[in-house]
Amino acid sequence: ETLLRRALERHEFVLHYQPRVDAQSNQIVGAEALLRWQHPERGLVYPGDFITLCEETQLIIPLGEWVLQAVCAQQAAWRAAGHALVPVSLNLAANHLREPSLAPLVAHTLARHGLAASSIEIEVTESVLLVDPETSVRNAVALASTGIRMALDDFGIGYSSLSYLKKLPVSYLKIDKSFVHDLTTDPSDAAIITATIAMAHMLDLRVVAEGVETQEQLD
Repeated sequence: ETLLRRALERHEFVLHYQPRVDAQSNQIVGAEALLRWQHPERGLVYPGDFITLCEETQLIIPLGEWVLQAVCAQQAAWRAAGHALVPVSLNLAANHLREPSLAPLVAHTLARHGLAASSIEIEVTESVLLVDPETSVRNAVALASTGIRMALDDFGIGYSSLSYLKKLPVSYLKIDKSFVHDLTTDPSDAAIITATIAMAHMLDLRVVAEGVETQEQLD
């Protein structure tokens, strides 16, 4: 915990950007900000090794604010360099969506960098509704009302996924990479993905598949 607090103070966290590619046009239509800890001795540390501790100690709140600030600063830098902007999505922990100040914080950060709401997207998991669902939904609706689009991450591996689709104002469903990995060899995974895509389109939602690495998976 002490090392993580120092990491925030010493700017040891970095973001990597993973492109989101349209399956039909092959054009980059978005990106996802992935958090990494550049530890001075251990090297690059992945979130699985420190996010849980951040959530338990409430460090996740200032860390999430840092990610938001860093993403907006990067978008502004890309724009200044003459690049066309695509929306960048960032993950928020369940703790964030219970913070009443979340929507004003996002709006203020965007305004400070001169960015439109369409510059970023917020990803949440189904766990946001496990504790204080009324506050979480209220804050999610407040975010959506400002033009921020939201995605439901890790769809299909949590609890009561379908019930959350009626409550959260999401625009995207993200298919977990565990389904994509064996898509071409496991008929069950193929059936789950086919059904998810069909259901999402019926609900007027976009679909993002994580971990597509081969031409067969893309097809």
